[in-house]
Amino acid sequence: MTPEKRLSTPEFIALIAMLFATIAFSIDAMLPAMPEIAEAMTPEAPNRAALIITSFVFGMGVGTLFTGPLSDAYGRRPIILWGAALYCAGAAMAWAAQSLELALLGRVIQGLGGAGPRVVAVAIVRDLYSGRQMARIMSFVFMVFSLIPALAPTLGAGIMAITGWRGIFAAFILFAVFSAAWLWLRQPETLPSEARRPFRPAVLWNGVTEVLSNRVVRLTIAAQTLAMACLFSVLSSTQQAFDQTFGQGDVFHLWFALIALFAAGSSAVNARVVVRIGMRKVVRTALLMQIAMASAFFMVTQLDLSNGPYLAAYVVWTTSVFFMVGLTLGNLNAIALEPMGHIAGLTASVVGAVSTVGSVVFAIPLGMQFDGTPAPIAAGIALLALTAYAIMRVLGSRDEAPA
Repeated sequence: MTPEKRLSTPEFIALIAMLFATIAFSIDAMLPAMPEIAEAMTPEAPNRAALIITSFVFGMGVGTLFTGPLSDAYGRRPIILWGAALYCAGAAMAWAAQSLELALLGRVIQGLGGAGPRVVAVAIVRDLYSGRQMARIMSFVFMVFSLIPALAPTLGAGIMAITGWRGIFAAFILFAVFSAAWLWLRQPETLPSEARRPFRPAVLWNGVTEVLSNRVVRLTIAAQTLAMACLFSVLSSTQQAFDQTFGQGDVFHLWFALIALFAAGSSAVNARVVVRIGMRKVVRTALLMQIAMASAFFMVTQLDLSNGPYLAAYVVWTTSVFFMVGLTLGNLNAIALEPMGHIAGLTASVVGAVSTVGSVVFAIPLGMQFDGTPAPIAAGIALLALTAYAIMRVLGSRDEAPA
């Protein structure tokens, strides 16, 4: 049973995309502020300023384990709204902090609150849609959401130019208040009381066991882990490549924005084809394309090309990685949640937590292989995509219901 009254599809997509954007904005907008934070709070050890990013991710990772089950017990809207309140409290603490330690504590709290929209927004979509229709909605959401990583660093730099780096935390609060108010005023609760599951340790353990005992979910988590590892490996090395390999460090943010904008088209492509051919076939095709693209670019790195063609090849390949992500992550989430609609929130938590942590396990060592050229990264991503494709073949070709 779902609410009779629904938002229009465009408004619903915009709302869910904005909830998702909380995470990207909270991370990417801070990147331009790292030098000033280091100078203000930890001049004796400037590298510690990077903890402003990782502390948020840590809080978000911990929160991801709980927000889904809490939303299954108490409803979707309350968890997102309370999460927004916690997020704002953490941002306010970081804004007012006079020491790095207090700023980091604020960022952890901010991350805990930010886990709400990251997980529960997916469960809201699953409450209202299923199968290929859910994948189509998620594709449009990712299409809107994908613009945020391209814009957030520039927005952060603009805010910092006007207010200083502390003003970025004020922007986080305004962003969260606006999205929470939009949800509160416009989106009805999507989980009826009779469908809720008590938040008790035994119930939680049984739910996690049920999620991980499902073959489709396990294989989907494995494939999503590898697809996300491809993305994070590129993200961790692309600034070095533009700077050290191609001498484009000063305009890196412009190249990155261009890549992100082109890659945003992947979600539009997915939305058009997924209803017709199915999620699993789209994922397999995207992975095959990435195997070919990464292998071809690796061969390019072995040629003695001038900087212009080499740079063009790198931009095309990097865009293809982002494009592949747009054709896989939304579909893989939908495949995982399809058999688990009765515990969608918990499933979203487990899938999100395991795949994110697992992807970092692969991405960190691969990203560290950068040797002045992107060749090791390309080779590693070809192997990751090949493994993910093999997993999708094991998952099989039985497709989901069309509606």
